[in-house]
Amino acid sequence: MSDLEEYHQSMLADIRREADTSGVLMVEAFFDRVAERLAEAGELEVAHRAFHQTGEGGQKVRIDGYAGDPRDSEGILGLIVCDFVDSDEVQTFGKGDLPPLLNPLIRFLRNAKKAEFRDSLNEVSPAFQVSDLIINTWSRVSKVKLILVSNRRYIGRDDAVKLKDSGDVPVTYSVWDLARFERFDRSGQAREDMVIDFAKDFGGPIPALKASQEGAGLESYLMIVPGRQLAEVYDRWGARLLEANVRSFLQARAKTNKGIQKTIKEEPELFFPYNNGLSATADAVEWVQTDGGKAISSISNLQIVNGAQTTGSIHAALKAAGDQLQHVFVQMKLTVVPPERAEDIVPKISEFANTQNKVNAADFFSNHPFHVRMEKISRTVMFTAREGERHDSKWFYERSRGQFLNERAKRKGADLRRFELEYPKEQLFSKTDLAKYECSAGGKPHVVSKGAQKNFAEFAKDLGESWSKTDAQYNELWFKRLVAKAILFRWLEAEVPKQDWYEGGYRANIVTYAMAKVFHDAGADGQVLDLDAIWRRQAVPAALGRALLLAAAEANNLITHPPQGVRNMSEWAKQQACWNGLKSRTVTYDDDFSTCLVLAEAARSAERDARASSTMADGIGAQTRVVKLGPDFWEDAIEWARATRKLDSKDLQILQACASLPRRGRAPSEAQSRYALEVLGRLQEAGFSPVEIIPQVGQDAVV
Repeated sequence: MSDLEEYHQSMLADIRREADTSGVLMVEAFFDRVAERLAEAGELEVAHRAFHQTGEGGQKVRIDGYAGDPRDSEGILGLIVCDFVDSDEVQTFGKGDLPPLLNPLIRFLRNAKKAEFRDSLNEVSPAFQVSDLIINTWSRVSKVKLILVSNRRYIGRDDAVKLKDSGDVPVTYSVWDLARFERFDRSGQAREDMVIDFAKDFGGPIPALKASQEGAGLESYLMIVPGRQLAEVYDRWGARLLEANVRSFLQARAKTNKGIQKTIKEEPELFFPYNNGLSATADAVEWVQTDGGKAISSISNLQIVNGAQTTGSIHAALKAAGDQLQHVFVQMKLTVVPPERAEDIVPKISEFANTQNKVNAADFFSNHPFHVRMEKISRTVMFTAREGERHDSKWFYERSRGQFLNERAKRKGADLRRFELEYPKEQLFSKTDLAKYECSAGGKPHVVSKGAQKNFAEFAKDLGESWSKTDAQYNELWFKRLVAKAILFRWLEAEVPKQDWYEGGYRANIVTYAMAKVFHDAGADGQVLDLDAIWRRQAVPAALGRALLLAAAEANNLITHPPQGVRNMSEWAKQQACWNGLKSRTVTYDDDFSTCLVLAEAARSAERDARASSTMADGIGAQTRVVKLGPDFWEDAIEWARATRKLDSKDLQILQACASLPRRGRAPSEAQSRYALEVLGRLQEAGFSPVEIIPQVGQDAVV
């Protein structure tokens, strides 16, 4: 059996299980599975399910989903259609099969621009929502992207192909087939090579100066790129150029972008001296000899790792100030990085290069120490078997796309069976899943509703700030409670479609809002949800399940009945006002809901114990951190503790030993250092917030 056939069988089994468990159609389960992958690969920012189909043959009209408000994605309107086949064998389709698959989506677009079509639909139907959005934003649409997703293998060769324009708006289509999803799930590489041929397609080769010595580990070049060439390259490839960037283009609303666009319009000849330029990587480059010297004629898999906002602003000027672009030039530092070294090298280039706007270190590549730690914990923490099951198991945290499939592929026979028992596939979760669970429980369902990537960016920002102060809280107990949140979230995903009040659509919004509501309400009167009981049982208590569904019904009512003047329910769910509305509503839970709660102080006590245990596991690391923080830091802690009377004499004595490092000439013992960090943790919980806490030395290696 080939890798593709094995992947097909695994995907089909997952879809059938999801459809049976949740009571949804298989094509809907397929859409939910692939939507996040489209966003993670940069094809779109978010994917909303919006099924509508009428007619047959040449009159058929169909849409399965859309990519949110085009005003939030540089004017790109993304529309999605599914081609799902329930077959145990891998099926194929070719270029000749594309018209009957894409034409129904094109007909929907043509109809959706008309008010009479919109008004013929039920206002709560997803098709009405999409049509209304298209009518209200069409003047701002700069490109239409049709995305075909299929569980068949495409035997054509096209990736992003241009179709006939819709009025003045260009239309392209992109095919995501079984093989493309398989490549993405194994390695994060979802596309064919992206070869930018400057000589053939973009006005000619670009002069470049080699900036590395012969035999250097990496080749580097300095280039001066004409603004129009850069804008046209971005117009062709779009977000694919930015997949390795820690930030996506923030549009012209950001202060930096407004300044860039002002320079282009008013002083284009000063763009080069004013702008910091771009940092980019590539798999390979090709040279040609010109009268002026060597020039780069093509670049394979170009990635702009710093300069997303510069690139996006120059692209925006194609329409707003096209004539001025002939006077705009931007410098580019290009490094050729072999694919096998990309995961280690590209994140470092991007992190170190991003200085124009300060980027938190936790804009979070997969090799950030937080993800490394979660991965290691997930490979060691065993959870007790659920009731009725025989085997204990683990939750597999996939910090890099493809880890699970690649680990599985290494095993055969009995070894494979042991792996599948130890790591059940339904207990696999990714970085964006982690962020979704945490932000739902943390009272940010409106952010979760913005899509996996935007939610992850928000989560990363918050976590980065927390991590820089102290990483000790991210230990085994934190991971176990994360698993409890995952259990709650996934249980809701399966149960919401079964409810009588559920009419289809907005399941993702309902789930995150319901979870946030229960966590919010549980936090009253000094109590919190007993997450420890959930991860120990690996199940949702019946009383908590009833509470979640009561909250889900209220969330459904709120989301599907937006305030006057708001018509798009998916966009409504992204607003803080929507979450404020649900928070203020009263949900009457059953009396036994109280059995699912625990005193907040008891939960914090368990956290302190876990943190102390984690700290004690690394006495040398504790000593190093005590020394690194320095005597002035510990003097501040002592002064604060005395003023607030938060510590006893023993605690103060330990801190004084840390503060007297210069006089003693030696560090406190390992035991004293561990105790000092435990005391520091208690002080921080009580409100001690020093100006700066230096991250633990060697924390990358602490697990």
